[in-house]
Amino acid sequence: MADRKTRRMTGSDLSKTTATRTAAIAEQLHHECSTLLELYTKKETFSPDVTVADGRLVSVPPPSSQLDTKDNLWRLHSALLQCRSLLESAIAKEEVELGTGRKGEYENQRKMVKDRLSLLLINVGELLKAVDGPAVLMPSSDRLEVGTDVNRGVMMMMVKVLDRN
Repeated sequence: MADRKTRRMTGSDLSKTTATRTAAIAEQLHHECSTLLELYTKKETFSPDVTVADGRLVSVPPPSSQLDTKDNLWRLHSALLQCRSLLESAIAKEEVELGTGRKGEYENQRKMVKDRLSLLLINVGELLKAVDGPAVLMPSSDRLEVGTDVNRGVMMMMVKVLDRN
Protein backbone atom coordinates (compact mmCIF):
# COMPACT_ATOMS: atom_id res chain seq x y z
CA MET A 1 0.00 0.00 0.00
CA ALA A 2 2.95 2.35 0.48
CA ASP A 3 3.52 2.32 -3.31
CA ARG A 4 0.01 3.49 -4.01
CA LYS A 5 -0.32 7.04 -5.29
CA THR A 6 -3.50 9.00 -5.51
CA ARG A 7 -4.25 11.90 -7.75
CA ARG A 8 -6.35 14.78 -6.58
CA MET A 9 -8.86 16.23 -8.96
CA THR A 10 -8.47 19.86 -9.85
CA GLY A 11 -11.49 22.16 -10.13
CA SER A 12 -11.41 21.82 -13.90
CA ASP A 13 -11.30 18.00 -13.73
CA LEU A 14 -14.12 17.98 -11.21
CA SER A 15 -16.28 20.21 -13.44
CA LYS A 16 -15.65 17.96 -16.45
CA THR A 17 -16.53 14.89 -14.41
CA THR A 18 -19.69 16.56 -13.10
CA ALA A 19 -20.66 17.69 -16.61
CA THR A 20 -20.14 14.17 -17.98
CA ARG A 21 -22.13 12.64 -15.12
CA THR A 22 -24.91 15.22 -15.57
CA ALA A 23 -25.15 14.51 -19.29
CA ALA A 24 -25.39 10.76 -18.60
CA ILE A 25 -28.12 11.31 -16.00
CA ALA A 26 -30.06 13.54 -18.44
CA GLU A 27 -29.78 10.91 -21.15
CA GLN A 28 -31.00 8.19 -18.79
CA LEU A 29 -33.85 10.43 -17.57
CA HIS A 30 -34.89 11.09 -21.17
CA HIS A 31 -35.13 7.35 -21.79
CA GLU A 32 -37.02 6.78 -18.53
CA CYS A 33 -39.48 9.61 -19.33
CA SER A 34 -40.15 8.07 -22.73
CA THR A 35 -40.78 4.69 -21.08
CA LEU A 36 -43.06 6.30 -18.49
CA LEU A 37 -45.02 8.04 -21.24
CA GLU A 38 -45.46 4.72 -23.05
CA LEU A 39 -46.66 3.02 -19.85
CA TYR A 40 -49.05 5.87 -19.12
CA THR A 41 -50.42 5.81 -22.68
CA LYS A 42 -51.04 2.04 -22.37
CA LYS A 43 -52.70 2.54 -18.99
CA GLU A 44 -55.02 5.35 -20.08
CA THR A 45 -57.22 5.75 -23.11
CA PHE A 46 -57.34 9.07 -24.92
CA SER A 47 -59.64 10.33 -27.57
CA PRO A 48 -57.79 11.79 -30.56
CA ASP A 49 -58.93 15.31 -29.69
CA VAL A 50 -57.31 15.36 -26.20
CA THR A 51 -54.38 17.75 -26.16
CA VAL A 52 -52.53 19.82 -23.61
CA ALA A 53 -53.49 23.52 -23.77
CA ASP A 54 -50.85 24.87 -26.17
CA GLY A 55 -48.45 21.98 -25.77
CA ARG A 56 -46.39 23.87 -23.18
CA LEU A 57 -46.52 23.33 -19.46
CA VAL A 58 -43.02 24.67 -18.91
CA SER A 59 -41.67 27.52 -20.94
CA VAL A 60 -38.08 27.06 -22.04
CA PRO A 61 -36.63 29.45 -24.58
CA PRO A 62 -34.66 27.79 -27.36
CA PRO A 63 -30.92 27.45 -26.78
CA SER A 64 -29.03 30.58 -27.66
CA SER A 65 -25.41 30.98 -28.61
CA GLN A 66 -25.68 34.49 -27.16
CA LEU A 67 -26.13 33.15 -23.63
CA ASP A 68 -23.10 32.15 -21.61
CA THR A 69 -22.78 28.79 -19.87
CA LYS A 70 -24.03 30.15 -16.56
CA ASP A 71 -27.20 31.57 -18.11
CA ASN A 72 -27.89 28.36 -20.03
CA LEU A 73 -27.44 26.33 -16.84
CA TRP A 74 -29.79 28.63 -14.91
CA ARG A 75 -32.36 28.32 -17.70
CA LEU A 76 -32.09 24.53 -17.66
CA HIS A 77 -32.21 24.38 -13.86
CA SER A 78 -35.34 26.54 -13.79
CA ALA A 79 -37.08 24.34 -16.37
CA LEU A 80 -36.14 21.18 -14.47
CA LEU A 81 -37.50 22.66 -11.22
CA GLN A 82 -40.78 23.38 -13.00
CA CYS A 83 -40.82 19.82 -14.36
CA ARG A 84 -40.29 18.37 -10.90
CA SER A 85 -43.02 20.55 -9.42
CA LEU A 86 -45.47 19.49 -12.13
CA LEU A 87 -44.51 15.83 -11.77
CA GLU A 88 -44.96 15.93 -7.99
CA SER A 89 -48.36 17.59 -8.42
CA ALA A 90 -49.42 15.01 -11.02
CA ILE A 91 -48.30 12.14 -8.77
CA ALA A 92 -50.18 13.60 -5.79
CA LYS A 93 -53.32 13.99 -7.91
CA GLU A 94 -53.06 10.41 -9.19
CA GLU A 95 -52.62 9.09 -5.67
CA VAL A 96 -55.71 10.96 -4.47
CA GLU A 97 -57.80 9.74 -7.41
CA LEU A 98 -56.50 6.18 -7.63
CA GLY A 99 -55.17 5.51 -4.15
CA THR A 100 -51.62 4.74 -3.12
CA GLY A 101 -51.87 0.95 -2.78
CA ARG A 102 -50.94 0.05 -6.36
CA LYS A 103 -47.28 -0.72 -7.07
CA GLY A 104 -47.09 -1.83 -10.67
CA GLU A 105 -44.63 -1.18 -13.47
CA TYR A 106 -46.05 2.30 -14.10
CA GLU A 107 -45.76 3.36 -10.44
CA ASN A 108 -42.20 2.00 -10.21
CA GLN A 109 -41.20 3.83 -13.40
CA ARG A 110 -42.84 7.03 -12.15
CA LYS A 111 -40.80 6.86 -8.92
CA MET A 112 -37.63 6.19 -10.91
CA VAL A 113 -38.28 9.27 -13.08
CA LYS A 114 -38.93 11.44 -10.02
CA ASP A 115 -35.73 10.22 -8.31
CA ARG A 116 -33.64 10.63 -11.47
CA LEU A 117 -35.02 14.14 -12.01
CA SER A 118 -34.03 15.08 -8.45
CA LEU A 119 -30.55 13.67 -9.06
CA LEU A 120 -30.26 15.67 -12.28
CA LEU A 121 -31.25 18.84 -10.41
CA ILE A 122 -28.52 18.19 -7.83
CA ASN A 123 -25.93 17.71 -10.57
CA VAL A 124 -27.00 20.81 -12.51
CA GLY A 125 -26.79 22.66 -9.18
CA GLU A 126 -23.20 21.43 -8.78
CA LEU A 127 -22.38 22.70 -12.26
CA LEU A 128 -23.93 26.07 -11.41
CA LYS A 129 -21.79 26.28 -8.26
CA ALA A 130 -18.69 25.51 -10.32
CA VAL A 131 -19.53 28.23 -12.84
CA ASP A 132 -21.16 30.81 -10.59
CA GLY A 133 -19.90 30.07 -7.09
CA PRO A 134 -22.14 29.03 -4.23
CA ALA A 135 -25.74 29.94 -4.88
CA VAL A 136 -28.99 29.12 -3.20
CA LEU A 137 -31.11 27.06 -5.54
CA MET A 138 -34.67 27.16 -4.29
CA PRO A 139 -37.68 25.60 -5.96
CA SER A 140 -40.69 27.81 -6.34
CA SER A 141 -43.03 27.57 -3.40
CA ASP A 142 -46.00 27.93 -5.76
CA ARG A 143 -47.75 24.62 -6.23
CA LEU A 144 -49.09 24.28 -9.73
CA GLU A 145 -52.60 22.97 -10.18
CA VAL A 146 -52.70 19.89 -12.36
CA GLY A 147 -55.79 18.98 -14.36
CA THR A 148 -56.94 15.47 -15.21
CA ASP A 149 -55.45 15.34 -18.70
CA VAL A 150 -52.18 16.96 -17.71
CA ASN A 151 -50.31 13.84 -16.52
CA ARG A 152 -49.62 12.82 -20.10
CA GLY A 153 -48.67 16.42 -20.89
CA VAL A 154 -46.23 16.50 -17.97
CA MET A 155 -44.43 13.46 -19.31
CA MET A 156 -44.40 14.76 -22.89
CA MET A 157 -43.11 18.12 -21.70
CA MET A 158 -40.28 16.51 -19.71
CA VAL A 159 -39.20 14.61 -22.80
CA LYS A 160 -39.24 17.89 -24.80
CA VAL A 161 -37.20 19.75 -22.15
CA LEU A 162 -34.60 17.01 -22.17
CA ASP A 163 -34.56 16.93 -25.98
CA ARG A 164 -33.85 20.66 -26.20
CA ASN A 165 -30.87 20.68 -23.87
